[in-house]
Amino acid sequence: MTAAKGPVRVLVVEDEPIMAAAHGQYVTGVSGLVLAGTAGTVREAVAHLRATPRETPVDLVLLDLDLPDGHGLELVRSLRAAKWTGDVIAVTSTRDLVAVRAAVSLGVVQYLLKPFTRRSFEEKLTRYLDFRAQLHGDGGAADAPLDQGDVDRAFAALRSSTGAALPSGLAQETLEAVRRAVEVATGGGASSSEVATACGTSRVTARRYLEHLTEGGVLERHQRYGGTGRPEVEYRTARRPR
Repeated sequence: MTAAKGPVRVLVVEDEPIMAAAHGQYVTGVSGLVLAGTAGTVREAVAHLRATPRETPVDLVLLDLDLPDGHGLELVRSLRAAKWTGDVIAVTSTRDLVAVRAAVSLGVVQYLLKPFTRRSFEEKLTRYLDFRAQLHGDGGAADAPLDQGDVDRAFAALRSSTGAALPSGLAQETLEAVRRAVEVATGGGASSSEVATACGTSRVTARRYLEHLTEGGVLERHQRYGGTGRPEVEYRTARRPR
């Protein structure tokens, strides 16, 4: 890990442009972080890191694992082999145990599952900053020896949580059900009433979850035309056309 001097420079590696832009915006909203750039592929990420001046290194990579030209963990392996000492937070929908174990073995310090809220995203970043602060102390040398208490406090900072990943009244299980209802909808999109029917909730409740996912960059709004009257809002998964 690099010395804790100045803001932490963050590279977002995400192949879906809408999500990449949202993640970059979230990064800039957290005090102590600076967006160093974005990359949509393994190749772009490697090129960005190679071109980064030694004076302003990338300290943290926010890494999607499912990239068009390779797996994100292969990127981490190649970076470690090249002696890159920055940190990685996985930001991904990959949930299998093998990937999680591999991430841990490669030194990935946090693992954030999609879909998530801006609040939970920022909380992970804040916990990471607390972790760095615990390890580096208040302006002390990066190679200063630590005692057991220092180490325990650093890792406790990564594990701690405010319990406020979702706003009051929202449940993670229902959030996932709403996201899946949109994902599997015929035609690629669904209205709030259609999601309500699929999930067994009221339309008002469905709309609240849909808007929450839209704010987080997981979904996007579109206008659905047809029939008479005003056009209806349709929600679709925010992803890049293939």
